Amino acid sequence: MKRLAGAILALCGCAGLAIGQAQTPPAGSAKGPSASQAVQQLEHDWLDAVKAGDAGKVGSILADDWVGMMNSTEKLTKQKYLDMVKSGKTKIDSFEIGPMGVKVLGNMAVVQGSDTEKSTYDGKDSSGKYAWMDVFVKRDGKWMPVRSQDAKLK
Repeated sequence: MKRLAGAILALCGCAGLAIGQAQTPPAGSAKGPSASQAVQQLEHDWLDAVKAGDAGKVGSILADDWVGMMNSTEKLTKQKYLDMVKSGKTKIDSFEIGPMGVKVLGNMAVVQGSDTEKSTYDGKDSSGKYAWMDVFVKRDGKWMPVRSQDAKLK
């Protein structure tokens, strides 16, 4: 009898877990976009803002402690990057973002992606295909890039 009661109890427990999981809404369906969707949208917004020369928008996306290592092996602070966008030193005329891979680890997300762009840097053509990686951290409920690295592909 104890075996039968134990089996019934175990069966009810498993059924309860299965029902509870089935009723859980998919990530991002009821509470807004998932972390992956949010950071991917920020990637698009960031490039749109650079294309528009909107340093204010870029500044609202980047964390204050953002640092980037760009293709020229130049280490950029947020302020230096914003100055480059504002002055037109770095300019994107058009771009197409390729597939992105996102790995979310709690309040941190790593995004790897690529884009093909028509661009100039310091008055010289810098067009081509780029691969990049950005590290985002969620602060005060907002995803913000804190580190970036890109490389032009041959």
